[in-house]
Amino acid sequence: MCTVTTAEVLPDPMLTTPMVVMARRQETADTFTIDLAPPGGFPFEPGQFTMLYVYGVGEVPISISGDPARPEVLTHTIRRAGKVTQALAGLKPGDSVGVRGPYGRGWPLEAARDKDVVLVGGGIGVAPLRPALTHIINHRADYRLVSMAIGFRSPKEMLFVDEIRQWRQHFDLDIELTVDAADDTWRGSVGVVTRLIPMLDAGEQAVAMVCGPGVMMTFTARALRDRDFQPENIYVSLERNMKCGIGLCGHCQYGPLFVCTDGPVRQFSEVERLFGIREV
Repeated sequence: MCTVTTAEVLPDPMLTTPMVVMARRQETADTFTIDLAPPGGFPFEPGQFTMLYVYGVGEVPISISGDPARPEVLTHTIRRAGKVTQALAGLKPGDSVGVRGPYGRGWPLEAARDKDVVLVGGGIGVAPLRPALTHIINHRADYRLVSMAIGFRSPKEMLFVDEIRQWRQHFDLDIELTVDAADDTWRGSVGVVTRLIPMLDAGEQAVAMVCGPGVMMTFTARALRDRDFQPENIYVSLERNMKCGIGLCGHCQYGPLFVCTDGPVRQFSEVERLFGIREV
């Protein structure tokens, strides 16, 4: 008599689900957004990521940047930085891409309920924060003061231009925007995103969610501490070279952590020491 073991019936976690590209939008010269149609929907937590596979090219981890209230649409905002993202940039509506996930720990939206919330995003780091802010807007009564500081290198490199304009029209949101270098069209703030921290509405017990380059997150955390934010209330999203997404290959090891399973979102106090070690 033949018996079937558990290992024989479990699905292979490395198998991808084919999804069709529904829409593609060019955000900047090197950054674009694609909407995928997941069969049966794709529930996720803000802050999680997927592994996107371009058939015949390879796989890359990308944070989800869409609305968690719309599982019928899976959105990613991607910057061209290698052969896989270059191939993703060439996809058109109707093309297929393989998807695994969602993976990782998301933003602490449940822990932030009934508290002030501050979000700080730099460059492409605004994309992983977009689902968190969308969730907060959809459940606005669950949170107190909500503010966001957004920084881009220049006006030409701004993401989600129309959506940011809509966010700034919400009377119950404080959205501050700056660029590192202005041009003739810019009439707003000029300087690094940390200069906006003193302007944000938030009390000492506020929860902060920060995403951007490592140096930017380090200085943002320091600026938040200067405002008496509690270290355990400052969260950052880690970026790492992930291959499996399920904690097996070790590519994303960050000190004692595996970013794919222990992150990408962690308290800054847990990873601050690692940020200062160049070899990690």
